[in-house]
Amino acid sequence: MPELPEVETVRTGLEQAWVGRTITQVTLRRAGLRFPFPDRMEQRLTGQTIAQVRRRAKYLLIDTTDGLVFLSHLGMSGRYTLITPLEVPRYSEVDASSKHSKFGELTGFEGRHDHMEFCFDDGSVAVYTDPRRFGIADLFERAEEPIQSLLEHLGPEPLENWTAQDAAVRCQGKRSPIKTTLLDQRFVVGVGNIYACEALHRSGISPTLPTHKLVRKDGKPTKALSDLVEHIKDVLKAAIAVGGSTLNDFAAVDGTLGYFGHHFQVYGREDGPCLKEGCNGTIERIVQSNRSTFLCPRCQK
Repeated sequence: MPELPEVETVRTGLEQAWVGRTITQVTLRRAGLRFPFPDRMEQRLTGQTIAQVRRRAKYLLIDTTDGLVFLSHLGMSGRYTLITPLEVPRYSEVDASSKHSKFGELTGFEGRHDHMEFCFDDGSVAVYTDPRRFGIADLFERAEEPIQSLLEHLGPEPLENWTAQDAAVRCQGKRSPIKTTLLDQRFVVGVGNIYACEALHRSGISPTLPTHKLVRKDGKPTKALSDLVEHIKDVLKAAIAVGGSTLNDFAAVDGTLGYFGHHFQVYGREDGPCLKEGCNGTIERIVQSNRSTFLCPRCQK
C-alpha cells in the first residue's frame, strides 16, 4: 500500500498539473471503489476549479474554489495518470466501451481498470486506475472536514510540528510494541510498515519494545524516543526526495518509479548482513499484527 512518501509524491504531481484548472467533465465507470461514489459526484465536480491539492495522512484532499473537497485514497493499487493536451488527440479514434478507457495504452490493463476520468479546460486528462478497487473517493464541503469520518480520528503529521514530547504524551501507559504503535494512525499518521522498520533500525530500538518504556518517569521522552522521532522524519524526507518506494503497483503520476527501495537498511533484507558500521549482525523477519517486521537483533535492543 502506498505510504506517506508515495502519496506525497502523487500530491506534488497533481498539484503541478491541476491547480488553477477547471474540470470540464467527469466520467465514472463503476458505482464505486471500496465504497460507493457519492451521489451526483460527476455533476458536482464538473465546472469546479482546483484551488489546491493537500495531503492528510495517506489521503489526497483536492480543494475547489467553491469550497468542495474531493478526497482520494489510493488503496492498495490506485494511481493517477496525467495525459497532456498534446497526447490526448492520439487516442481520439481509439474504440473504447463505456467500461474501458481509451487511454489503456498509457494506463495499462487495456483500460479495464480505469475507473475515474477527469477532463480539464486546458485539454488535459487525468485517469484513476485501480485494479484491486481498494481505493476511496469522497466529496464533501470544506466546512465538514473536521467531522469527516475518514479524517477525524487521525493523529499528528510527522513532518509538521510533531516533537518527541508529543510522542511521549501518546506513549505513556501503552504496552503495545513500539512497531505496532507506529502503525496506529491515531498515534502518528503515514509512517507505514516500511518506514517504521527503517526508522527503528536507525534508532537502534527493537520493534518489540513496549512503547511505554520510551518515556521517562517524569513524562519526558527518553533519548531513544527523541532519536526515533528524528529518524522517522529523516527517513520520510529521504523517501519523498527520491519519489517513495516502488512496491507492487505504485508509480507516480508520470509513471516513474520511486527509488527509496535502493536505500533500505533492513526492510526485505531477511538473512542479509546488517549494514550498520561495526555491527556484523544478520537481519531477521518476525510477524507483528500480521505484518512483516525486519530487524537486526544484534543492534536493536
